[in-house]
Amino acid sequence: MAKPVVAIVGRPNVGKSTLFNRLIGARKAIVEDIPGVTRDRIYDNSEWRGREFIVIDTGGIRFDEGDIFASEIKMQAELAIEEADVIIFVVDNKTGITAEDEQVAEMLRRSQKPVIVAANKVEDFSKHISYYEFYQLGLGDPIPVSAMHGMNTDELLDAVVAKFPPQPEKEEEEDRIKIAIVGRPNVGKSSLVNAFLGEKRVIVSDVPGTTRDAIDTPFTYAGRQYTLIDTAGIRRKSRIKDATERYSVIRALRSIDRADVVLIMIDATEGVTEQDKKIAGYVHEQAKANIIVVNKWDLVKKDEHTMNIYDERIREELKFLAYSPILYVSAVTKQRVFKILDIVDFVVEQHNRRITTAELNRVVNEAIMLNPLPGGGGKKVKILYTTQVRTAPPTFVFFANHPEGVHFSYLRYLENVLRKNFGFEGTPIRLLVRQNEKKEFN
Repeated sequence: MAKPVVAIVGRPNVGKSTLFNRLIGARKAIVEDIPGVTRDRIYDNSEWRGREFIVIDTGGIRFDEGDIFASEIKMQAELAIEEADVIIFVVDNKTGITAEDEQVAEMLRRSQKPVIVAANKVEDFSKHISYYEFYQLGLGDPIPVSAMHGMNTDELLDAVVAKFPPQPEKEEEEDRIKIAIVGRPNVGKSSLVNAFLGEKRVIVSDVPGTTRDAIDTPFTYAGRQYTLIDTAGIRRKSRIKDATERYSVIRALRSIDRADVVLIMIDATEGVTEQDKKIAGYVHEQAKANIIVVNKWDLVKKDEHTMNIYDERIREELKFLAYSPILYVSAVTKQRVFKILDIVDFVVEQHNRRITTAELNRVVNEAIMLNPLPGGGGKKVKILYTTQVRTAPPTFVFFANHPEGVHFSYLRYLENVLRKNFGFEGTPIRLLVRQNEKKEFN
């Protein structure tokens, strides 16, 4: 199931980014006491009472039509509101209701989405009357919080989770490989879907963003069963701006969560953009099997070196996807399109690959002999045993006498060793270090 989306909105300088950081447990958003410092939407994952969800931080909404940044930020917030399952409307308890608060409230009422009013910057939670005026916004009971100090955020999160769509009963796994196709608007996602299906299942246009929602389409090829998840995002022509391109990330996240393998589409005529990096980074963070699909290859002037040059550029820009296969295709001419499905089968197999404990320890012990662990703080660090604890993604635990002494650079070395010996192409792998149960003395 795709994760619910929670958008944090409000006028400038009410503490939205502070609340965002509190909910995700990190300082990811820029926090300054200057209105307008958060201009772009920021997103991350969070969890409360067993429900995982995506949180979007937005810039402060202002209604100054003459300010180009205000107009852009307002559009970004509107797009986040449109995508959200639940909206947290942050207001400043110290200053009380402002005209801009009332304008934001009106915008939220029009959205017809569940809204929770968070009265931020409350210092004394015993004085309920201090935040009662926010009832005037007509959006239900305000919840007092102090995002800065993390006070009463548990009550806020309880209210948020209560508004989520119900979790469907867990269905039996279909014997189909679910393929999410993600990328910026107009890279050819819908064209690729149509090439697979041999029909115009989704609208194709030169206007970026002509597919509104993720569309799941089951199909069979060469006796194998797949489900395609197309993830483009539609916007009215008046909204087709840079904001739309950044917004496509949020829509892609939902589909990535549900997929077995992700096709990360790159436009061959434009190369890797910052937006491509954001989407690819999320795929990697979610540990999904993936393939880099470079589309519109038919539009590139080529010689015998072109593909190698492209390979080098992509590897440089997407260093964290060094394990991912790269395939050059044309969805329009169908060049290498069905080769994608062969590679999909392969990377899903790699994603679910399990190595025997005996073989794993043989390879790891040999690697340690060739490149011994450095000492940690005067301690002799040893990896005593290795086991694979799960698949999808392949996850390995190294039991050590002093886990804190195993440096991340040494784990990178071990990852390279595992990939060299066992492949794992197209899939992230996870390496964990744990304390050996038997106490070892130096």
